[in-house]
Amino acid sequence: MSNTRRATLSPQKQSTPLATQVVVAVVVLLCIGAIAFISIQAGGTDEDDVAGPGDATTEAQSSQPGQCTDPPAPPAQPKTYPAAPDPADTAGETFAATIVTSCGEIVVELDGKAAPQTVASFVFLSQDGYFDDSPCHRLTTAGIFVLQCGDPTGSGGGGPGYTFGVENAPDSGTYPPGTLAMARGTDPGSNGGQFFFVYDETSLPDPNGYTIFGKVTDGLDIVEKVARQGVVGGAGDGAPAQPISILEVLVVEQ
Repeated sequence: MSNTRRATLSPQKQSTPLATQVVVAVVVLLCIGAIAFISIQAGGTDEDDVAGPGDATTEAQSSQPGQCTDPPAPPAQPKTYPAAPDPADTAGETFAATIVTSCGEIVVELDGKAAPQTVASFVFLSQDGYFDDSPCHRLTTAGIFVLQCGDPTGSGGGGPGYTFGVENAPDSGTYPPGTLAMARGTDPGSNGGQFFFVYDETSLPDPNGYTIFGKVTDGLDIVEKVARQGVVGGAGDGAPAQPISILEVLVVEQ
């Protein structure tokens, strides 16, 4: 996601009512925020070689839903890779992924038919531990309603070392609650490792759109509870006031 832009409004003539000025300003800010929204900071890249489905059995412990534990320190040296995985590894397949977080488990279904390259990347990165101990670094609560994760650096600028293009973007620009989609920069080919959960209907009218590669089947309430705590400092876009980190991601083929 990119940093939120600020709109500069020209001075209004004295004959323009104050209420009209306020409405115009709000509309302009919301439109600019929506267009500029889900882009990650330049610099991140991701690696390749999709591995096969993982085993859902794990000894990792997580908190009860909505009861967050202190998140772990992010990895000192996040992994990077030379190339994106082969989309043929997951094309046409459906996967279930359990995203174990410091606030509970979020279960998602991954659609390898609609977004084979994206799912191949997510499955590979999950099984190689790329997402382990990574903070969800960005929450938005004003006009756009998403929790963004997938950057082990927690900075919003990290990536796995490779990038790829947009798949399966909705023509309407509308992303319903429970959508799992990729974050990227202004370049449509800058998809990497960062992704976002949509917790309330969101409109992102970018002409290239954002890749939808799955949906939340259980645990969306965890994202909603984090969202209700708001953003650090009370803003509408920034680090979540309730810290939440991915501890690990477990993937199985359905």
